[in-house]
Amino acid sequence: MLQSLGVSKKYQQKIILDEVTLTIPSQQLTAFIGANGAGKSTLLGIMSRLISKEEGNVLIDERDVTQWKSRALAQKLAILKQSNHVSARLSVADLVAFGRFPYSQGRLTAVDQQKIDEALAYMEITSLKNAYLDELSGGQQQRVYIAMIIAQDTEYVLLDEPLNNLDMKHAVQMMKILRRLVDEFGKTIVIVLHDINFASAYADYMVGLKDGKVVAQGDTESMMTTEMLKLVYDMPLAITEVNSCKYCLYFKE
Repeated sequence: MLQSLGVSKKYQQKIILDEVTLTIPSQQLTAFIGANGAGKSTLLGIMSRLISKEEGNVLIDERDVTQWKSRALAQKLAILKQSNHVSARLSVADLVAFGRFPYSQGRLTAVDQQKIDEALAYMEITSLKNAYLDELSGGQQQRVYIAMIIAQDTEYVLLDEPLNNLDMKHAVQMMKILRRLVDEFGKTIVIVLHDINFASAYADYMVGLKDGKVVAQGDTESMMTTEMLKLVYDMPLAITEVNSCKYCLYFKE
């Protein structure tokens, strides 16, 4: 179970998160939605211990995240930040192998190599394994980073806008892959998304943040209403339904 209990964060005097309390549903895909500056990425960073908090607690399996040893935490939870910069010239296979570091500490075993090969195949990038990252497109690089997370093989996966640099086709493929990780392997995935319709189509649960507070949350069906989304975005959003899935229509007032 992954929980945020009264978590607050300030940058200088600006409140970024204001006593955020929520429980992430296990073995489901949860989408954090909201406008820029709502606190989505900051909350994700605090949950992964990459960002410090002023107040509150984050619990992983009822244990405070600050009490986990780094290696044990890396075997339990993986995070992919919005911006990833690798200065060294690495091959695709080398980067994906980093996902196994919490287990092998750099000395790859046969099990590690199997996990790496499975992750490459899962992301359909086996043919790129010997290519270098700087030779790839932004979309291809994003798929490699996701493969690294898959190779890490953690119960919890946190992704900060993983659809960045992806065109429509590859964004859909990415969301299908994340959906499969939940349905086939029981992963608990938390994802920051800007496109409300991707959240509606693929997420089980949605958390709406605004000005550092959780202003709406619930299963996707209950969240995809004009009333609930107005709490999050403070604008009228029409809802339509296609093949039993609700979608949001954007328009000018």
